[in-house]
Amino acid sequence: MAFQSVENTAKNIVATVQAYSLFAYRGATNIFRPPIYWPDFLVQSDIIGFGSASIVLLSGFFTGGVLALQSAATLSQFGAAAVTGRFVSTSMIRELGPVLTGIMVSGRNASSMASELGSMVVTEQIDAMRALGVDPMRKLVTPRIFACVTMLFFLTIVANFFGILGGAAVTVFMNHQNGTQYFSMAYEYLGVGDIMQGLIKPLFSGFIIASIGCFYGLRTTGGTEGVGRSTIKAVVVSSVLIIFVDFLVTQIMLTIFG
Repeated sequence: MAFQSVENTAKNIVATVQAYSLFAYRGATNIFRPPIYWPDFLVQSDIIGFGSASIVLLSGFFTGGVLALQSAATLSQFGAAAVTGRFVSTSMIRELGPVLTGIMVSGRNASSMASELGSMVVTEQIDAMRALGVDPMRKLVTPRIFACVTMLFFLTIVANFFGILGGAAVTVFMNHQNGTQYFSMAYEYLGVGDIMQGLIKPLFSGFIIASIGCFYGLRTTGGTEGVGRSTIKAVVVSSVLIIFVDFLVTQIMLTIFG
């Protein structure tokens, strides 16, 4: 019985991965074939981008402040508190900015997509769309995927910027260090590899958030309780995948840029 349970679980995992891969491929490639629903893309960009701006801004600012506090406390033991700006900017742009933004947007928008599409499945709106000749993948999934990828790119830049500002505020007003030196260190030691990591990772994270949210939303079964289960799965799976893909991308980028 135990072996049978493990076997069924493994089969379900493989089937889910296969279904998601096909789903994500269709959702991504539909942008190259008409019809393209640009109004839906703009609506989703507003919901994802401007709707998430406040939480990303605040999260980035206070994360940068915490980094400055912790790094200054540690570096001062070695007489190297002057490099706080370098530590904060590198940490935010390489890792914390992209990952933190992805997880915050995942909690807000992957759950929203899963619950919205799940409710449409439960109320048979998806079936009505198919009956009218509208492809739900093109109308609902593709605009969300490309809006999320586009907006997460810019949201990550916002998080990085305000993270460095948060570190500067703590460095100047709490640690009483020189602000000019902070920004000088933050800028001078940034390399191409650091910036590339910070700009490439949100593209993967945005794709993961939207595709996972839509995938579990359209697979909803079991009425309103099923909508809740789909929402939980979307947030958990997308958050774990963001961290896992971040690890893979970091390894590749370090191999390329050192």
